[in-house]
Parts: sequence; C-alpha cells; structure tokens
Amino acid sequence: MKVLVKEKIAETGVDLLRSKFDVDLGLDMSDEELREKIGGYDAILIRSATKMTPELIELATNLKVIGRAGTGVDNVDIPAATRRGIIVANAPESNSVAAAEHTLALALSLFRNVPQAHESLVAGRWDRAKFKGAELYGKTLGVIGFGRIGQLVAKRAQSFEMDVVAFDKFVSAERFRELGVEGAESVEDLLAKADLVTLHVPKTPETIGLIDAEAIAGMKDGARLVNCARGELVDLDDLLAGLESGKLAGAALDVFPSEPFTEHAIFARPDVVVTPHLGASTAEAQDRAGVVTAEQVTEALTGGVVTNAVNIAAVLPEAMEALAPFVPLCEKLGRLAQGLGDGSVDRVTAEFRGRIATHDTRLLGIAVLVGILSGNTEEPVNLVNAPQMAEERGIELTETKDASTDDFTELVTVRVQSGAGEVEVAGTSVGPRNEPYLVSAWRESFYLPFAEHITVFRYADQPGMIGRVGTMFGEEGVNIVSAAVGAQAGTEHAVMALTTDAPVRAEALEKILGLDGFAIGRSVDL
Repeated sequence: MKVLVKEKIAETGVDLLRSKFDVDLGLDMSDEELREKIGGYDAILIRSATKMTPELIELATNLKVIGRAGTGVDNVDIPAATRRGIIVANAPESNSVAAAEHTLALALSLFRNVPQAHESLVAGRWDRAKFKGAELYGKTLGVIGFGRIGQLVAKRAQSFEMDVVAFDKFVSAERFRELGVEGAESVEDLLAKADLVTLHVPKTPETIGLIDAEAIAGMKDGARLVNCARGELVDLDDLLAGLESGKLAGAALDVFPSEPFTEHAIFARPDVVVTPHLGASTAEAQDRAGVVTAEQVTEALTGGVVTNAVNIAAVLPEAMEALAPFVPLCEKLGRLAQGLGDGSVDRVTAEFRGRIATHDTRLLGIAVLVGILSGNTEEPVNLVNAPQMAEERGIELTETKDASTDDFTELVTVRVQSGAGEVEVAGTSVGPRNEPYLVSAWRESFYLPFAEHITVFRYADQPGMIGRVGTMFGEEGVNIVSAAVGAQAGTEHAVMALTTDAPVRAEALEKILGLDGFAIGRSVDL
C-alpha cells in the first residue's frame, strides 16, 4: 500500500509508516501535482495546510484513510470522506498537556510580571521594585470547562496548593469530589469565588462573549483571567474596560477573535500578557500528533481498530447494517433529553426494545452520549470519543434491552438524571427511510416527526393553550411546522411538542411561560 505524507510530521511517525508501507514525502508537492497523484495513494497524512475538499476526495479513488496530525479536522470535508467510505482520523489529545502547561505558564507570567520585567531589564533598567508580583499559593483557581484540558490544569494548579473550583454542567458531583475540586453551581458562582479564572470551553452560541461586562462585574475585585481556549469567549472591549477601571488586576491571552490579531488597545496595557496562539506549539505535542496519526493510519490500513476515527465507529458490518438507521434517532434523543433538563447530567439510561434489542447496541448507547455532549465539549464529540469524554466527566451510561415491545416494532427510550431530577424521552424510526419520530417526552405520549427545532411545554390541560402558543410564535415570526399533544386521562396537565422553521428565542419562551397555565417550556435545536 502507498502512503503520502503531505506535511511534516515526526520522523518516528514516518519511520513507523515506512516499516509497513511504501511512503512518499510530498512536503513540496503543489496543489496541482497533488490532484494528479492522489488517486495512487491508499492513505494521506496532513496537518492544517492541506485542504481535503470534496473535489480532491473525489479524485482519491484508492484512498482508505485521511490522517490529520492534530486536533481539528476543519480542513477535511468529513461528509465527502464518509460518503466514499474513507476513514478520517486525528490526534485529539496530542496537545492537551501542551495547552494545560501553557495555561499555567501564562498564569505564572501574569502573577509574577515575567514578560514586563524581562523587557525592562533587557532595555537596561533595573526596576526590581516596580514588578513585585503575587503568588499562586493559597489562591482560588476557577476553571470554566472541566474536560481533559481543564482537568489537567486543575491537577497542576493543585501542585501549587491552589484551591480549585470548576464549572461544567456535564461533570458529575462525584467526579468533582474524586479530583478534589469544588463543583460550582453556575458560572456566576465560580466568578464570585475565583482569584484566577481560566477558560476551557468550546465556541458555541452560548459561550461566545462568555466573559463580558456583566461577567466581569460579577468577578472578585483584583481577579485575573487566562484564556487559552477560543478567542471569541472573551469580549476584548469589555475586558479592557475591566482592566482600566481596576476591577481586574490582569489578563493573559493566547487566542483572539480572529487570527492573526495584532491591533487592539489591550496590547498596550502593562497588566496584560499575550502570546500568538502557542497553546499547542511544543515540539513534544507536534511529535506526539505525528506519531499518533501514523499509528491510526497503520491500524486503518491493516484492519485494526481506529480509536480516533471521527466519522466511522468500529462496529461489525452486520451489526452496522441493522443499527445504523437508529444512530441519528439516538443522537437526537440524547440531545433533546439534555435540552429538556436543567443542563447538568449525572446518569444516562438508554433502553432499547424490539428487534434492535437482539443486536449489540453499544453503538446506539454511544450515539445517545454524542447527542448529550455535542456542542458542550472542548473537542468535537463523535462515536469514537464520546465514551471517554463521558467517563472524564463522570457521566454513567446504563443500557437495557428487551426484545418485546407493545406499541412499536423498535423503541428507544433515553433517561437523563441530574441529582434527584430525571428527564425521559422516547422515539422510533418510521418507514423505508427510517425517519426518526418522537413518541414521548416528560412521560406523555404523542407522535411527532423530529425536526431541527423542537419546543416542548408542560401546561394545564385546558382549552385555548395551543392557540396561545401559536399566536406568540406568530408574533416572533416563527412558523409551526408540526405539533402534537399528549395527556393522560384524569390528569390536569398535558405536554405539547412543536417543531418550527426557525429557533425560538429564550425571550419568547419566557413570555409564554408568563401566561397562566404554563408550567415549564424548553426549546432545543438539534
């Protein structure tokens, strides 16, 4: 088999590939030459510069695996590769240690004025008194986002004898206790306690501008901020105002809203430390990424288990044929169950009934985890890494199976528990195309096709309630595509589920919940 190493990776990774395959180094290969030759390769290893577009993938007639030596796969068209049966594998944790260490490096630099003192001394000034710093010892570190990197940062901070408080709605209280960390009830709770705040969350609509004027106002006087995650998490203008007012004692930034990024008033401040996105830039991290990716490519080409595949789970072909139609359903149920709850997750139960229960349903349980975690982790979650991400957060998954079912040929029920609370949803697949349908939520039964936007209300079972929702949605410019109602005889409450052609704003939900008879409402984008 032939392998193309298109971009520079560790020599040990190249040597590993050469021990098993015919390897070409194409570091200087032009785009035109790549298009001409890619059809002759079984695998390609890239970093971030090479763009695996649908057009290029279409030309790769023999390609079996794309190896991305790094965390992100934004430069690979995953759907195009999946349609062609090409495995896409990366090295998702190769830079975790580097990112965690850089976070602490920035924190120490910030507390001890290291860059400023260095600049002063090399300029010929001995400003010893000017740069008196502060200690990490005894301070409280607030970690927002407690995945792999957040946990590594916390562990290292504890060696400085810092107290650590963390917020992550997907990490269980037991996991926090296990790691010797205090779990915060909310971001606001964390900000009020922390002397140093560090961010380790993904960029989502909810996290963009997470640290803004309101958040800064809720921080301790004299607190400091470190951001090595995503530039969009921090509003730089609000951060600048917080520094200028004296509310904050300093900030350290490795990432910015757009990159390269060199012009902003914040760069002129002596209480700010900045680096040009160096979080993953260590020789060890780069070597690790190359070696791990080479190992993944080797497994893919020799029939092994590709543990870091981002598009194909390791499942027996006969099981995949039976279970694959239910993967989208399980992901949607997981995402909906999480969205209908209070946001946190301790335990997950996935119940499979009917014909699918005769198969190994682990893939479907993992798909439920993918739905629950999607958009809420530092790294993209998929059918391969979801179990590990859940384990890191202390989320326990239990699967139950029963080949008998009363109402449906196949039925999937998902229960998400958080403390004493529980949310239950259930669904099935319908017709030759296996269209996913929602058949119950909050323990009330109905029949509704899944759509991108779903809103669910629990309300007093009385006339006119559906009309009120329709009127309010109409005022918002949101069209109801389908609706269903479930209510048990003899009960006072019902559940209404609706799909819409656009997202429903939180403000619109609040208006409806302010009406008489509406108890609870959630809108979830799938």
